[in-house]
Amino acid sequence: MALSSALARPRNDRVIAGVCAGLARRFNMSAGMVRILFVLSMLLPGPQVLAYIVLWILMPAE
Repeated sequence: MALSSALARPRNDRVIAGVCAGLARRFNMSAGMVRILFVLSMLLPGPQVLAYIVLWILMPAE
């Protein structure tokens, strides 16, 4: 697996923990779009914040 397609939190381009930036790199999207989608998902009921925290813990930093 190439480093660019690995799921990891980047050292730069972080706003809080780099989870959205890491997901954006993995799925070849812009980090801003992933952040907007995450904020919009907060309007729906569900465990979005818990999922973010779990990804923060499980995703390795670059």
